[in-house]
Amino acid sequence: MKPTLPIEEYFGHLELVYRFYGAMPTGVSVSETGRIFICFPKWGDDVKFTVAEMVDGKLFPYPSLETNLVNPGNITMSFISVQSVVADGMGTLWVLDTAAPNFSEPIKGGAKLVAVDLKTNAIRKVYTFTEDVVLPTTYLNDVRFDFRVGKAGYAYITDSSSKGPGAIIVVDLESGGAFRRLNGAKSTSPDPYFLPKVEGVLLMNRSKDGRTSHYRTAVDGIAISPDGKKLFFCPLTSRHLFSISTEALRDRTIPDIDLFYHVEYWGEKGASDGMITDAKGTVYAGDYENNSIRKILPNGKMETIAHDPRILWPDTFSIGTDQYLYFIVNQLHRQARFHYGKDLRQKPYSLLRLKIGELPAPAF
Repeated sequence: MKPTLPIEEYFGHLELVYRFYGAMPTGVSVSETGRIFICFPKWGDDVKFTVAEMVDGKLFPYPSLETNLVNPGNITMSFISVQSVVADGMGTLWVLDTAAPNFSEPIKGGAKLVAVDLKTNAIRKVYTFTEDVVLPTTYLNDVRFDFRVGKAGYAYITDSSSKGPGAIIVVDLESGGAFRRLNGAKSTSPDPYFLPKVEGVLLMNRSKDGRTSHYRTAVDGIAISPDGKKLFFCPLTSRHLFSISTEALRDRTIPDIDLFYHVEYWGEKGASDGMITDAKGTVYAGDYENNSIRKILPNGKMETIAHDPRILWPDTFSIGTDQYLYFIVNQLHRQARFHYGKDLRQKPYSLLRLKIGELPAPAF
């Protein structure tokens, strides 16, 4: 018998929740009653519905198939290409519609934040954006909420543009008014010196015609502290973690040029897509370069809690009241746009979970 050599150690007890054999998912959210919602942006796969609920091991269009069919005559009431879904713990599912299939310029009037009542499964309110908020380069990515400020609360949305300025979009949920903050700031922009390496290979845009370019994507991951006072965020192509006071974000008397003084740097946490916060203020973040999940404690200490070869690009995170961390694994880095037009993804994509023993951070 030939002697074996030492190999890399993997750890963290992952549980499989669901296998996806159809379109590639990006988002997941678990409601306070345990309902699971998934979204499928239109990036080239055959997306039959862009928002789904998982019921008895099957996916159903949510809140209805009609809502998931693009109606050119009423685009504000139909989902176009949804990137993120977030259950707020108060009976509402929030749907963030990029209105930008295949990363196109957002369809005019189509980019929106939609509140769906989980009791009636009906759309309660739709927030659309003006042209100075959703730019031709904007890609609405993820959203967090705080209902303790203002008359109806505030939402914070990341613009993860790959062609224009990154930003955090602040939305007053009472008036519907929205504005961009940290627009094009260093903290919301791609790290120009960062070269991501996934599965041992440099991740670059590689088109069918042989052209290559660096992969650059702005602020993506976002998480909010349990008291709503601090917003954590990170560009997708960066290993750095930042935070800012939400009060400073909302205060428009602070000009954007001075807002960077309010940004706090937390150090390198690995390159992350999704992030989430638990009730004790611990931030959970993926590390797509190292097939890992990491947590950042309120004192700044960082720890890897899972390292597994099945974590092939951890995307969106959600914490359930069952004290599990749920996350999508979707092999984003194997898409054809990174491999000269050849799709290297292998189905199924997966929804995994990891017991963390903590509750989700409240938004109210």
